[in-house]
Amino acid sequence: MSGDRPSPLVIERILRDREGVWQQIVAEGDLNKLTGRMLASSAIALACYGAVLGAFHSPLMALTSALKLPLLFLVTLAICLPTLYLFNLVFGARLSVRQSLALVMVAITVTSMLAVAFAPISLFFLITAPDYGFFKLLNVAILALSALVGLRFLTGGMQVLNDHGLLAPPVAAAQVNTQANAAAPAVPAAAPTVPVAVPVGSAPAAAPAAGTGAEPVAVPAGSAPNGAVTVAPAHVPAQWSGQPAGAPPAGAAPGYPRSWNERPVRHGEPTQRPASMTLLYIWILLFGFVGTQLAWTLRPFFGDPGQDFAFFRSIDGNFYAEILRTIGNL
Repeated sequence: MSGDRPSPLVIERILRDREGVWQQIVAEGDLNKLTGRMLASSAIALACYGAVLGAFHSPLMALTSALKLPLLFLVTLAICLPTLYLFNLVFGARLSVRQSLALVMVAITVTSMLAVAFAPISLFFLITAPDYGFFKLLNVAILALSALVGLRFLTGGMQVLNDHGLLAPPVAAAQVNTQANAAAPAVPAAAPTVPVAVPVGSAPAAAPAAGTGAEPVAVPAGSAPNGAVTVAPAHVPAQWSGQPAGAPPAGAAPGYPRSWNERPVRHGEPTQRPASMTLLYIWILLFGFVGTQLAWTLRPFFGDPGQDFAFFRSIDGNFYAEILRTIGNL
């Protein structure tokens, strides 16, 4: 494949050019095509991994798990996406629905592709160590690890959008830009006036006439005779009057400017995190709880070999109690 031709695999583009993906989401450029590719790739990958899970019981269970695992992720997304979008709207973010969907789909795509990459390992233990409890815990751990990596991509993408001001209200974003411009060093339009040393009791040899616009004479530091008086320009702070260039006043704290035209350095200034970033972590927890409860509702995915095939089981107990029970039975 030539170097200038884009990869047909969307996961390869996400992993190799994630900054380009984030910039495309920021600019909302052709998001429908990108989201559609991620949706198709995720569904295929999750179907393949679901078939491996259901193969522990029977070929029929493998087929149903291949259908139910993509359904699990997509229904969880459909339940939780409105909450993420409304969270952003309430706190002044400017994300569109398409941008929110594309961000979450990046996380789901990474999760599904990592899960299908673990499929050969899961299949290996299915063949060599067909223990139902161990196989179930192994695949739960694989899905949890894949989900953590995918959510890492989600937080990274939200941080990029935050850097572009899409997670802050317009007023706050304008204030941030103003502060950033104020922090940048200003280029003076003209050279600053340099203090002139004038001996006491003597007049200049040739004083310029008022209104002639003559430039002041710069006297090098240390060359003034004894008894010279240093005349500071009007815009120089009082604490710098009479101070040689490059030397802070006596008793100056660390970080104080070294000259009168230098901004003071403030160490440890806190940066305010947008409320949308904080709510993102809350939303991730919500997404996890909804996903695990929905997985419990759609079970079985593995299929207990001691029971007959069933498309659904009766709803009793919960996902976390079942995991603890399985660990205790190992």
